[in-house]
Amino acid sequence: MDFNFDLIIESFPLLLMGAGVTIKITTLSVLLGVIIGLVVGILRICTLKPLRILAMVYIDFLRGTPLLVQIFLVYFALPVITGQRVDPYFAAIISCGVNSGAYVAEIIRSGIQSIDKGQMEAGRSLGMTWLQTMRYVVVPQAVKRVIPQIGNEFIALLKDSSLVSVIGFEELTRRGQLIIARTYGSLEIWLSVAVIYLVMTLTISRLVAFLEWKFNTSRRSAA
Repeated sequence: MDFNFDLIIESFPLLLMGAGVTIKITTLSVLLGVIIGLVVGILRICTLKPLRILAMVYIDFLRGTPLLVQIFLVYFALPVITGQRVDPYFAAIISCGVNSGAYVAEIIRSGIQSIDKGQMEAGRSLGMTWLQTMRYVVVPQAVKRVIPQIGNEFIALLKDSSLVSVIGFEELTRRGQLIIARTYGSLEIWLSVAVIYLVMTLTISRLVAFLEWKFNTSRRSAA
């Protein structure tokens, strides 16, 4: 079997377009996940037991079921409930974002609990409410500590986003499938897709490492 380099060169622009869509979907999903995770992470340790239980149910369900099943639930179950077709783009962001929120919630929770309890006591002694202390004192410190973990979640979701190809959304993996269906160049295209994913994940890893270094540097300077 001959390795067709010309096919890789011809297909590369289309694959890069798919990679751009993958990064966009991942970025929007992680942003949604951070918003959800911040709220759920705080509820996970709040003083109201019903809210803690609700947060735990959310986290356990999303972390305990496959992302692929969650994508199917959003894409196929929502039309049954709403009576309207769900756009694949919307389904991809919602399913990936809600899934990411469960993991980010645990990251945020661990970050908050790593902050010295004296910070909360100091805020309360200044007349702040529990929520105000969390917002202005504890959470900002916790977020800086969990930057590496959130970066790892971004990388994990970047790879897992390939699952949205099952609902016909044309990100990188789906673009590869369509090219293979037309050209039958499985080896060349899948190898190209793998290399593009590798470049994206390594780039993001280096960026996360740089951000972590910057935060550590600024923290040492402040100290």
